[in-house]
Amino acid sequence: MSRMRFPIKLKLTIATLIPLSVAIIICWMAGVFILHEKISVQAQEKVRHDLNTAHEAYQHELSRIASVVRLSASLPRTADAIATDDIAGLGTILSPLRESEKLDILVAVDTRGKVVYRANNPACRGDSRKGNTLVAQALRGNVTSGTVIFSEDELVAEGEALTRQAVIPVVATPRAHPRRMSVERRGMLLMVAAPVRNESGKILGSLYGAVLLNNNNTLVDAIKGIVFDGGEDRGSATMFLWDLRIATNVRTGNGSRAIGTSLSGEVYDRVIVKGQKWVGRAFVVKDWCFSAYEPIFSPDGTAIGSLYVGMQEAPYTALKKQMSLLLTGVLLLSALIGIAISGYQGKRLAQPIKELESVARRLAAGERGVKSTVDTRDEIGELAQMFNEMSSALAEREDRIQELNSTLEQKVTERTAEVEEKSRLLAKAREELIRSEKLAAIGELAAGVGHEINNPLAIIRGNTELLQIALPESDPNREEVETIFQQVKRVERIVASLLTFARRQPKRMETFSVNALLREIVEHVSYQVPLDGITVQERYAEDLREVQGDSGQLRQVFTNLILNAVQAMPDGGLLTIGTMLYDEAGIYCVQVSDSGMGIPHQHASQLFNPFFTTKSTGTGLGLSVSYGIVKEHGGQIDVRSAPGEGATFKVLLPV
Repeated sequence: MSRMRFPIKLKLTIATLIPLSVAIIICWMAGVFILHEKISVQAQEKVRHDLNTAHEAYQHELSRIASVVRLSASLPRTADAIATDDIAGLGTILSPLRESEKLDILVAVDTRGKVVYRANNPACRGDSRKGNTLVAQALRGNVTSGTVIFSEDELVAEGEALTRQAVIPVVATPRAHPRRMSVERRGMLLMVAAPVRNESGKILGSLYGAVLLNNNNTLVDAIKGIVFDGGEDRGSATMFLWDLRIATNVRTGNGSRAIGTSLSGEVYDRVIVKGQKWVGRAFVVKDWCFSAYEPIFSPDGTAIGSLYVGMQEAPYTALKKQMSLLLTGVLLLSALIGIAISGYQGKRLAQPIKELESVARRLAAGERGVKSTVDTRDEIGELAQMFNEMSSALAEREDRIQELNSTLEQKVTERTAEVEEKSRLLAKAREELIRSEKLAAIGELAAGVGHEINNPLAIIRGNTELLQIALPESDPNREEVETIFQQVKRVERIVASLLTFARRQPKRMETFSVNALLREIVEHVSYQVPLDGITVQERYAEDLREVQGDSGQLRQVFTNLILNAVQAMPDGGLLTIGTMLYDEAGIYCVQVSDSGMGIPHQHASQLFNPFFTTKSTGTGLGLSVSYGIVKEHGGQIDVRSAPGEGATFKVLLPV
């Protein structure tokens, strides 16, 4: 009896259906489970990514404010206005800029942190902002930015409109973190502060600008537009002050914005108390949402609020059901199609080759670390093994190349920095050399001119004296001879000044008291110029130590400054002479101020140039000689003045 034979097609069909049926059942169970988990994980990953995007938008707004403040602080007009306390000038600069750049606050402060001008509230000025961390850093020369909280009193100083905008009534919601206050009056602001420097780099004050976030939905709406393409129901963004929503596009049951509602208690403990991110399910106002929270830190590192993005969970729950039904339908359809697949074995044989093709394509496209999972005991398996070895070798070679490139870039950066530093030092040395050569040339010229003039001048003076002796008092030419004699004496004084400038004497170092030297000069200055109508005010710091230097040369410097101050007040005024400790490093400051006519801005940069003078009888060498003496003592001399407001000369000397 012959055994029944089954055709190969039936065998292939049965061989296909048995594993296919088992696979379909397993896939259906695993698929439903994976879909549910995958959708939840992807939703959480999306909000995590969305939070990063929101963070970038938040930082972009802070960068925009920083650009405006940094540019405003770098304007020469701003530095001049702060230096001269020009309120009207600051108004013409800052007020239009605040409105055009949509800043709520734009304020200028001086070096002491005192408010010079508020663009939003010009009437309020003179209060100190040095206690603000960002302002204090800016006054040290740093551009700083961050998120800060203003108290109600600080907001009142910035303007009544901002005070009203900051007020947020607290709204009770389920699962919310309990709040003690019924109304929030503090304000959260994005703030940037930058130093204001003059042309020489000296800090004259700072500018700070800020945007109030309370009841300001512009930023959260922009974040929503970027993250969710502006879709009304796709997601939302919120900014919190501590646990309170101060700006949001989350809606309440009646469709209004949920400003004034609070964080849930569990999120508050994680984000605000512990300062950590939260990514997961969270109860938001009235619904469960896939949420991501990021703490917002103040400049001192304290969590003062949070940034939130999230999506409602309900649409994803509906999507899970739809995907489960779709998976079931697909698997059933696959089972029906699988019955007709008789060529499964052929495809099975071709599968290893297709996989090798796929990984080869990925490798050719630039993906590294690609591995083939083919493990057949034949030539295809050996080929797969060789492919894996080639992929590993290629990845290792590229890693070595990247490491070499990274090292090369670092070396180039270091060498570039060294070259730039040496170039800067070379430029500085070149400037000093040019200045020294100019002064030396002027000195040689002055010495030559002085000696050449002295010889004929002596003859003119001698003949003039003979004429004075020869002419009687009643002679009508006597007055002209007197005029010639006085002018000859004036020329002699000019020549003497030229020779003094040309012959710089070496320093004779000694230890002396600056206060005692100044008192002696003030006591004898009345013998040189009349002090009628001039009040002399002396303010000496009595705890100053003695200094080392050439007291004779420094006497010449201080005498020259005091005489210039007296001559700047022909109608009388106030002459102030004082000393103080400039800093703890041992730098003393001698300050001479007058209430005279002041110095025009166009003359300020030329005061210490040889032969520059605004006096009809001056030689223009006094301040130049003084400048050289102070420099030789390792100090510096500068002037601060404005037309009609007097002048102040400061001499800084090291101990």
